[in-house]
Amino acid sequence: MVRSKSFISVFIISITFFITSETFAHCDSRKGPVVKAAQQSLQTGNLNHVLIWIGEDDEKEISDLFHKVLKVRNLNDDAGELADNYFFETVVRVHRMGEGVAYTGLKPAHYKPEPGIEAADIAIEESSINKILSHVDEEHHPSIKKYFDEVLSKKNFDPDDVNAGREYVASYVHFIHYIENIFGGEKEGHHHH
Repeated sequence: MVRSKSFISVFIISITFFITSETFAHCDSRKGPVVKAAQQSLQTGNLNHVLIWIGEDDEKEISDLFHKVLKVRNLNDDAGELADNYFFETVVRVHRMGEGVAYTGLKPAHYKPEPGIEAADIAIEESSINKILSHVDEEHHPSIKKYFDEVLSKKNFDPDDVNAGREYVASYVHFIHYIENIFGGEKEGHHHH
């Protein structure tokens, strides 16, 4: 009996870990918005693209690393690849820690996010929620419209206004995970801030 309780405990812990590690995996994928922002910062030399995804308390760590990466990535292709990857991983780790979510590594480029996350990203990209509304109960429509309008109203912020960028990110994350929860059937304990 003790052995079977141990097995059940291990099984429950394993399932919980699997659900937790897959949940909210959007921001830690190589094609996710945090890595895209990091790539944009490296391409333009403007760290503000990344700063909107992290808290003010973590700015110095990211800024110091950014300036080191900019120097190292110009040494040669291998050094550049290593430096860029280290920067991506650090930014994603700091972003997730800021949200109280464990960092488990970057998901590969071919990673496909939850259907709700993908639908929400497409809606923002197309500036239309019609496809989402056609797939969810009408009781959710007012909230979806409200959260979507908040995202769109903050989307075109000035890249040099980090606070406005952070307001956009907060609305974006809220909308993305609201839609994810609806598509996922409002899984208990499934929250992301």
